Amino acid sequence: MHDWNWHNWGSVMMWLIWIPIIIIAAWYLLWLSNNKGFSEQGNESPLEVLKRRYANGEISTQEYERRKKILEEE
Repeated sequence: MHDWNWHNWGSVMMWLIWIPIIIIAAWYLLWLSNNKGFSEQGNESPLEVLKRRYANGEISTQEYERRKKILEEE
């Protein structure tokens, strides 16, 4: 039979704590990558971001035209 001393119990407890943490971290990273949390939008140009925001209804037509004019001047 095994002699369960405090050192062995500590090792078991360490794994019981770290395994769920590792699983949760891996799940979170997969979730971020599937939900485009890792800046796919970071590859967009400012004009593309402006077009997307206008298409989503986040800004008005007047605001879109004003910002577009500013971006085209640069």
